[in-house]
Amino acid sequence: MRKLSLLLALAATPAAAATGPFISLRNTDFIVLLAFLVFIGILLYFKVPSAIGGLLDKRAATIKAELEEARALREEAQTILASYERKQKEMIEQSEMIVASARKEAMAAAEKAKDDLKVSIQRRLKAAEEQIASAEKSAVKEVRDRAVVVAVAAAGEVIAKSMQEAEKAALIDAAIGDVETRLH
Repeated sequence: MRKLSLLLALAATPAAAATGPFISLRNTDFIVLLAFLVFIGILLYFKVPSAIGGLLDKRAATIKAELEEARALREEAQTILASYERKQKEMIEQSEMIVASARKEAMAAAEKAKDDLKVSIQRRLKAAEEQIASAEKSAVKEVRDRAVVVAVAAAGEVIAKSMQEAEKAALIDAAIGDVETRLH
């Protein structure tokens, strides 16, 4: 089978197909050449190569425009990306500043609260000391008043026991006179 297909392939070569003079309608090579030239002539007459060239040029222009548009979109995207990255960086810096400011304010508020607490404690201690001093003075006065009352009562008893009726009346009259002079 291989030998047969090899013989058929050799028999179908153009050299075996063309017989006789070249410029003859019986020569298949000449007919193929004429058909090819007519085909090329028809293509040229209907301007097919320029139409194909125009279509290819249009397609090339479309591709070029799409590439330019893609480049422009890429550049725009890069610009937008850079803008967003810049904004993100600014926002990060701004948030860091806000956090730092909040920390400073919190520290200042804590210090103020400590100072206010110290002042309040000092005021309360002072008020407590004043109350203690007042209570102490009051207690001392009360003890003195009580001592005076006791001393007067004791002195009155001693004087009453040791004094005569005439002396008592004279002392009362002197006390009344003394009160009158002090009141006027």
